[in-house]
Amino acid sequence: MISRKINAETHPLTWWLGDKLDQDYTVYFKEYSKKNGYLAFKKALRFMSSQDIKQLVLNSGLKGRGGAGFLTGLKWNLISNDLNIKNRYIICNADEMEPGTYKDRFLMEKIPHQLLEGILLSGLALQATCGYIFLRGEYHTAEKILNKSIKEIINAGYLGKNILGSDFSFNIFIHTGAGRYICGEETALINSLEGKRANPRSKPPFPGMVGLWGKPTCVNNVETLSNIPAIVLNGVSWYKNLSNSLDSGTKIMGFSGCVKKPGLWEVPFGITARELLEFYAGGMRDGLKLKAWQPGGAGTDFLLEKHLDTPMDFNSIRSIGSRLGTAISMVVDNTINIVSLVYNIEKFFSRESCGWCTPCREGLPWIVHILRSLKDNKGCVGDIEILEELCVSLGPGKTFCALAPGAIEPLQSAIKFFRSEFECGIKF
Repeated sequence: MISRKINAETHPLTWWLGDKLDQDYTVYFKEYSKKNGYLAFKKALRFMSSQDIKQLVLNSGLKGRGGAGFLTGLKWNLISNDLNIKNRYIICNADEMEPGTYKDRFLMEKIPHQLLEGILLSGLALQATCGYIFLRGEYHTAEKILNKSIKEIINAGYLGKNILGSDFSFNIFIHTGAGRYICGEETALINSLEGKRANPRSKPPFPGMVGLWGKPTCVNNVETLSNIPAIVLNGVSWYKNLSNSLDSGTKIMGFSGCVKKPGLWEVPFGITARELLEFYAGGMRDGLKLKAWQPGGAGTDFLLEKHLDTPMDFNSIRSIGSRLGTAISMVVDNTINIVSLVYNIEKFFSRESCGWCTPCREGLPWIVHILRSLKDNKGCVGDIEILEELCVSLGPGKTFCALAPGAIEPLQSAIKFFRSEFECGIKF
């Protein structure tokens, strides 16, 4: 990725878009090519083996940017190496359904060829035969731009059989989802792509061995794949030196809510949340004070103002009781009732549950029912304790996938920090 802070007006790959968005899509390919676009792919195609690319990405320390933060190179090395298997697949998870998160949309609409080059390099590394972009159905503009961009690289000879005279043959297709949060879970995504109900699969076997249509499959996030061209082109040392943290590279981070300048910025890992909030986002709007904030989407634990000086990286945010997640943060101002906010969050997660396992299917609606009562000042004595019990019952390792554990993070932290607001909803 570009080793600078992203700004919609000054970013070298985005400033020129403006009203050309619906006029001349060829500007994407031309501009990207001027800025060393596809040089990394050509370099890898000519001079590097698949193992060279995998080792380079592993050495770079690139972690998944979808929220989990798993080492990308390690995930690649879990893909079956059995070359007797005819087909293998790379899937780009572009089903950006996390409330408050919008970074992947930015990348697809503004720098689509960076993503496509990342998919090509991943396909080359994994010796895949086909790539799919599983796109959130509501991202109509991104779909239009990506389709045009794919046609451009077909015309340039970067897709199809024997690409640029090599033995590498590869195609990329776009699949638009039907609008389900659960499709962010990779095996549910694979089921949906196959035309099945979007339920998570039992693991093992893992997708790296038995994935799409029973073949070895790797699923990576949009932002993760967008990092790969720069790593291949510039090397491990360059990539690691971009960071101020043990986590390598840069990260798209943002702040939304009642801040003066909500937005996205590409910054080094290790920047503090306070700098993001006060310098980049301009601080809270006049007359409002910070009550709490979520560091990485609706499914992360709330934090307080005292936590703003924590470096924004995976380990540091985990050490104070939350998760970096997508690193797109949301502020909660002092006018917001925390019970009402959590009620809205849990209502979303309850609606998006696939119903595959009992704790999630039954537990989340129960949580919503109790929160509704507390919100309306009709709660009963013992309701808060029941919510705390449910946070344990729906926690990590208790459910089939990570939807419910993510859903209870904002709830458990809200009770921890703002218990008095929950108590105010009890009718005596």
